[in-house]
Parts: sequence; structure tokens; C-alpha cells
Amino acid sequence: MKQFTFEAKQKTFLMGMMGLGLICLVISFIAEPEQIAGAGVHQRFWSNFLHNSTFFTGMAFMITFILAAFITAYSGWHVTFKRIWEGFSLFLIPGLVLMALLGVGVFAHFHHLYHWSDPEAVATDEVLKGKSSFLNAGWYLFGSIIIVGLWAFFANKLRQLSIEEDERGAEVANFGIHRQMRKYAALFLPIAAFMGPAMIWQWIMSVDAHWYSTLFAWYCMASWFLAACSLTILLLIYLKSLGYYENVTREHLHDLGKYMFAFSIFWTYCWFSQYMLIWYGNIGEETIYFKERVSSYAVLFYGNLVINFVLPFLILMRNTTKRRYGTLIFTSILVFLGHWWDFFYMIKPGTFITAQEIAHQGVEGGHEAIGEHGAGFVAGFTIPGLLELGILIGFLGGFIYFVFTRLEKAALTPVNDPYLEESLHHEVQAYE
Repeated sequence: MKQFTFEAKQKTFLMGMMGLGLICLVISFIAEPEQIAGAGVHQRFWSNFLHNSTFFTGMAFMITFILAAFITAYSGWHVTFKRIWEGFSLFLIPGLVLMALLGVGVFAHFHHLYHWSDPEAVATDEVLKGKSSFLNAGWYLFGSIIIVGLWAFFANKLRQLSIEEDERGAEVANFGIHRQMRKYAALFLPIAAFMGPAMIWQWIMSVDAHWYSTLFAWYCMASWFLAACSLTILLLIYLKSLGYYENVTREHLHDLGKYMFAFSIFWTYCWFSQYMLIWYGNIGEETIYFKERVSSYAVLFYGNLVINFVLPFLILMRNTTKRRYGTLIFTSILVFLGHWWDFFYMIKPGTFITAQEIAHQGVEGGHEAIGEHGAGFVAGFTIPGLLELGILIGFLGGFIYFVFTRLEKAALTPVNDPYLEESLHHEVQAYE
């Protein structure tokens, strides 16, 4: 079982990705669409930063949640590659920094991503007044720091115990260390179940401050897990091509493919249920979310369903497609990009409307101008542009760089995990 070595050429390539992302992020600070340039709020830059920060931090959170669930449920099939998931989970540490930066931005009014962060708007809006005990700058900043910090603590603790299990193998026979892991994992699950939705409501749903959905947290968490699952498959196949993870077989990849297939259906269930219930209820403050996206962002709206449900469903339906590397690579890239697209769809329209309102404050006919501008193409908001793709590449490079540094610091396979043998002999018994 090989020890992973983070080679210089890999570091150079990933640093190049990060450099490209940084350049695109800086350009997006300057390249504000003309429709909102008068607002002077650099909305394209800040919305891109929010989009990618929540996307990658959320992936780390969901993998921590899944690891905790597997540990609590005595699951063992994933043990051979759990170091990758531990690396994912530890990204909550840089994720804490990213979300703290956004929180400082809200607190100090460096950005205007959220309508509720404007005191004048809250003073004249009864809905925002009613939500102000939760939607306020102090809670956004300190809530994000405390809660993401707590998540990072549990992720780091599970990682420490996992490594300690390798170093003190004598205690494996009586599950001594693993029992400690289970205690922390079981404690984390309810914390994550309550605090995860709270952060989703604050970071993402409150972009459209008047709108709410009780299904939104489930929807986001499913999207995060699918993105993380697809990236796991891509990294495993890449590392196997380098001679690592010889004990990760098509059986493990098949199960990851099944998770990707099943959660794509669950994500679609949340998508449809949320849309159908709001459409059927026909309540104005709820329908506005979908009305805006269907009318002004049709490519985002319909493309979201095609990329994240129709194509994965048709491709992964057969057993054989979940066992072929080529098909898994294609589908994983599709799913990863699709759920990044999903978060773009959640965040960008609301931030654009907020910037429009600022740009047209005090302008005669400003309300009508907002409606006119919302109907046209807007670079970086109607659909992702080249800058948005470059920023994604940068964040992805940073994420993988961080994961690879974690992989290098411990044995690639946890040799003293009590469930390792179960994972080594994992068999799906697939039928053609």
C-alpha cells in the first residue's frame, strides 16, 4: 500500500489553476455588466466569490456529514479510500476563512449581496423587519465563524482519531479508538442536521430575502453531496492511473456510481416538489423566485434539470455504466459541473436584482428600468461566462491542492481501521 507523494509537477499544475482563478476573480472585480455598473458594488466579483465559497465549503461539510453517518452506522465499504474524504472534510478549515471574509464584507458593507444587509431597506420593509433577528450582519459573521468552526473541529477530530488508529494499532482489537470516533460522529450528526440548514438559509436562500422554502436545505445538501461524490470518483480514477489505490476496485466505484445515480433522483425529487408545491400554492412571495428564473433565466432553469437529472439518470441506469471508467469520468464531470451550475442558478439572479435596485435608487422610472434590464443577456449572470469558469478552475485547483497535502501527511490506506478487511473484500455482485 503506497504512500502518496505530492509531486512537483502536480503542485505546479494546480498552482497554475489557482493563478488562473485569481486572475479571473480580479478581472471580474473590474468587468461589471453595464446594467449594474452604476451601483458601484462589484456584484460580479462578490457573487462569484459567494458562489464558489459556498459550493466548496458545502462539499466539505457534506462529506464530513457522510463520514460521520458511515462511522455511526458501522459502515465499512468506503474505508480503503476514506483518506480522500477526510481530506475533503478538512477543507472546512479554509472554508471557515472564506465564509469569514464574506461575513466581514456584510458587517462592514464591503458588498451588497443581500438585500437585508441594507438598513434603509429593512426600515421600510415589513417582511425584512420580521426576519431581521436572523438576517443581520452580526449573526451572519459570528454565526458563520462559530458554526463552520464547530464543523471544522469535528472534521479535524475524526481525522486525528483515524490517524491515531494507524499509529496505535494495538487498540484496534477492542475497537478502543473507533468507539471514540463513533461518539464524535454521533454527536456531530444532530449538530450538522440543525446548523447546516441554518447556514444554507443565511448564505444562499437569503439572497432572495423575501422568499423561503422548507425544502431548500435538503435540495442544497443533495447538490453538495453529488458534487463531492463526482469529484471523489474523478480523483480515485486519477490516483489509480498513477499506481495508487490498487485496492479500490470497480466494486467501490460501482457503489459511488450508485450514490450518484440515487442522489440525482433525490435531488430531482426535491427540485420537483419545491417547484410543484410553490406553483400549486400560487402565493406571490413564493412564486416570484421561480417566475424570475423561468422568465429571465430560462437557460439556467431548464438546463439545470437536463444536466443534473435527465443525463445522469439515462447514463447511470445500467449497471455496466457504473463500472466503466470512461463512462464514470464523463458522467462525474457532467454532474460536478451541473451542480456548480445549480448553485449559480440559486445565487446569481437574486444578487443581480439587488444590484439593480441599488443602481436605480433615486432614478426616475427606476423600477421599470429594472424590469427591462432583467430581460436581456447579462455577462456573468444570465449564464456562466469565461470569467466564471476560470474562477471555478481556480477554486477547484485550490481544493485539490489542499486535499493532496492532506493525503501526503498520512498513510493512503488506513491499515488499522477495524473495517478495512470488509472494504478490501467489498463486492457488489453486479448483474449485466
